[in-house]
Amino acid sequence: MPRFLSAHGYDPGPTQRPVLAGTLTGIIATVPATAILAAMGSLAAETEILDLSIGATAMAGCGAMALAGGIYGRLFQRTANDRRGGWLFGMAYGFLLWAAGGVLVLPLLSGGLAPAGPAAIGLFLSFLVWGTALGAAFPHLHRRLHISTDKADAVARARLGSAAAAAHDGHATSER
Repeated sequence: MPRFLSAHGYDPGPTQRPVLAGTLTGIIATVPATAILAAMGSLAAETEILDLSIGATAMAGCGAMALAGGIYGRLFQRTANDRRGGWLFGMAYGFLLWAAGGVLVLPLLSGGLAPAGPAAIGLFLSFLVWGTALGAAFPHLHRRLHISTDKADAVARARLGSAAAAAHDGHATSER
């Protein structure tokens, strides 16, 4: 199966940066997710559970979501570039993170405490919104990163070989 996927373009090329795109998109997607956490009282509940300040909790969450975005880029690679279905990949990934982080890891870190009521619903919704925003924004940001490296490669290629010789000193030479 891996050979089949590699033959049909699953693996990103050397000029593509899915992990960087995922990390940056994960940070961007943290903004609406944090707004939901704050609005639903989930951020306050997390600060009590983790015994941290609101700023420290938000920064730790942003770092965790940046890491999770990088993992998303590495895990899905070129598949995450689907403009029509990327949001669905992201939402499913957000649900997976909620199941792993909000339901399993948070109670382990806090000695069995977990958000309840509206705070739990806010935590769930924030992961879904984060994943949806991640999946929707990833193809657009990844394309911009890829385009910028393509332009740099084109400039570098213009300085090599016959194109560089023909354009030497700003004018082309045609001696025939």
